[in-house]
Amino acid sequence: MPQSGRVVFSRMEEVLFGQPAAQAVAELARDAQRVFLMVSGTLHRDTDEIAKVRRALGNRCVGVFDRMPSHTPRHAVIAAAEQARAARADLIVTIGGGSITDGAKAVQLCLANDIRTPEALDALRPVNGAPPPCNPPSVRQVAVPTTLSAGEFSAIAGVTDERHKVKELFRHPGIIPRAVILDPAVTVHTPEWLFLSTGIRAVDHCVEGICSNEAHPFADAQALRGLALLARGLPRVKADPSDLQARLDCQMGAWLSMGPLASGVPMGASHGIGYVLGAVFDIPHGHTSCIMLPAVMRWNKSANAERQALVSAAMDHPGEDAADVLDAFIARLGMPRSLAAVKVGADAFDRMAEQAMGTPWVPRNPRRIDGPAQVREILELAA
Repeated sequence: MPQSGRVVFSRMEEVLFGQPAAQAVAELARDAQRVFLMVSGTLHRDTDEIAKVRRALGNRCVGVFDRMPSHTPRHAVIAAAEQARAARADLIVTIGGGSITDGAKAVQLCLANDIRTPEALDALRPVNGAPPPCNPPSVRQVAVPTTLSAGEFSAIAGVTDERHKVKELFRHPGIIPRAVILDPAVTVHTPEWLFLSTGIRAVDHCVEGICSNEAHPFADAQALRGLALLARGLPRVKADPSDLQARLDCQMGAWLSMGPLASGVPMGASHGIGYVLGAVFDIPHGHTSCIMLPAVMRWNKSANAERQALVSAAMDHPGEDAADVLDAFIARLGMPRSLAAVKVGADAFDRMAEQAMGTPWVPRNPRRIDGPAQVREILELAA
């Protein structure tokens, strides 16, 4: 039988790249009357980037929320939603990293469904992987990302339930941003470790998409080109942080990295275990990929060596072992490469392995994982 599948196109309308963010936000918000900003606190306090956007919007800017912690905890989503509701926002503009982007996606659902407490978010949990019966968002989002984790290109909001230290995925086709603005100049303020490590997160999207048993040519075309852009762009940014073309190459690579996920290709154990590392140990997303991806590739090689060869070739190392290529690349960027480097010891492996089995991705890893014992094998490779 020939391969079969389904590609569903999102409700995103446009992506602007290489244009100054303030000018692009003003253009995209021309029909909005009450624009609510959700922004990086550091960017707000330490640079003039947010002030430029506010000036471009004039009196249409009705509020600024700049208190979103990493991993998007529920309490902060509710706080932002309350402020946006009080401001009677008709458009949300996000300027910052993935936690802020995901926070605004969740805020859209809170506004549409009168969610006012962290506990009430339980009602929005997916049912069998699909959105629950709920009102679709009516207040849309425009995203200006400052990192490379690329969540702005998905209709999924990752939110941490602080009660259980679990990262949950809220889904609705209407929460994908209406538009994304890729302005490399805004990313100059992003700390080097954060820009480069989220770049590895985007590499992880590409690699797990390429290596999936459910990969298809439409997703491959984007993931392979995205991986090539990231493999060349990230070292150039490390060598010269003022290289805006290299930064834009990385942004375009991150956008392309979402091709597999957006077209129905699942991620694997690197993403699944990464969710647990983030929620339980508060390890930044980018670092989870730096640590887990080479170990997962080594463990998976017996099941997908042919697909892994595509990864090595896209990174300009044809014929070499993909896990070794990735490990050397991550080392060259100065990122952590072991669980020990982020102070996660073997005493936590059993708990992590159990919890990883409950993520959406571990059960769809290309080499079949039947239980926590096999997840523990991967953790030992990453120790």
